[in-house]
Amino acid sequence: MQFLLALLTAAVAAASPSADLKRSDPVLVRTVVDGDTIDVTAYGRVRLIGIDAPEIGRVFDTSAPFAKEARDRLTALVLHRWVRLEQEGPLMDMYSRHLAYVVTEDGTCVNVVLVREGLARISARLPLTRLAELRRAEGEAQAFRRGMWGSAAEMPMTGYTRRSGSGRSGATKAPASPKTKPRQTTATTKPRRSKKSKGV
Repeated sequence: MQFLLALLTAAVAAASPSADLKRSDPVLVRTVVDGDTIDVTAYGRVRLIGIDAPEIGRVFDTSAPFAKEARDRLTALVLHRWVRLEQEGPLMDMYSRHLAYVVTEDGTCVNVVLVREGLARISARLPLTRLAELRRAEGEAQAFRRGMWGSAAEMPMTGYTRRSGSGRSGATKAPASPKTKPRQTTATTKPRRSKKSKGV
């Protein structure tokens, strides 16, 4: 019996990642920048540690597949809600963003949720406390072909003007020359008679 109790205690201690993590007081999420970056009170910008979501296109760049879905899901999970930040290792990245796991009030690790749903992938370069949990989540997303691990995302049409040639089928059409422009006829349009047939 003591062996089972010791085994259970060891399993709980191994599963509980908060042993080496520094947990913040609750902070309010003010904005969601993209699928792996948020802005919170008292800290500013926070990059979700250990994961990488597809990049949102800025200005003239096209967004990567699933970038908007990742941002929208992160928004649904945390925007205008109280969360706690769990930090380990380096506290800031090279862009002066805080590195942290984001944990909701009910104890859900948002980093893991995004990976499990196929909206982010593991990008850990250092051993992390929650790395095993992230790997299990990524394996589940791959096995069930979720998000980026499933079929290809729908890409927006490349053209943004009528003249770009992007139609529903995506095929480009060569413009008709003025001399050989086909005449469109409908049921209410009478076909033209040629000038030769008029004077008979």
